[in-house]
Amino acid sequence: MRRSRSPSKSRCVPLHCDLAARRKTTERREGKYPMLKNGTFDRRRFLGGAATSVAASLVGRHLLGSPAHAQTTGVSLASTETMRGGKNNYIPGAPIVQNLRQGFVASGIVRRSDTGGPASNVRIQIWAATARGGEREPSNRGSILTDPDGYYRLEISPIAPQFGEPHIHIAYDDSEFETLFLRPVLETRHQTSLEVNFVLGSPRAPA
Repeated sequence: MRRSRSPSKSRCVPLHCDLAARRKTTERREGKYPMLKNGTFDRRRFLGGAATSVAASLVGRHLLGSPAHAQTTGVSLASTETMRGGKNNYIPGAPIVQNLRQGFVASGIVRRSDTGGPASNVRIQIWAATARGGEREPSNRGSILTDPDGYYRLEISPIAPQFGEPHIHIAYDDSEFETLFLRPVLETRHQTSLEVNFVLGSPRAPA
């Protein structure tokens, strides 16, 4: 007489598995678990705190579109929070540069949280790993200033994966606003641009 094997503890009852699968499918359709086209979880949708919104760009907990939207003022915004790993390989004082070679463009809009208006003439630092070397390679680091609309743009060599994924670092560390360190991840190493919009925290009180 054949003995029936008891189900493994690592397996779930078929009915429960089916219900769990249906629940996750529904939640994905409703947007609870943002997914990429290949079905993987989109980490960039959760930057700096609760459900940071990203659609090729991020700004605190609010979505931004084109640079023209930076003209909106008079509405306070939640400041973007520093991301885990955002300060990795950070070196203060990255020099102002015109570009860091060509092949990939990092751009976006920077706003100030107190008024919602553009943060103009602020220094934004960017660094990343490329074929020339890692994130601490001097030719892979540089700063740019935002324009009157809070817009910044820096061209850099194509991004090379580091720690298994292609990503860049974007930071603000001057004294006017709260410091901020971001680490947005690219969908693929072949991506040629990334728009990262964010909100700097309230201006610091004079010492």
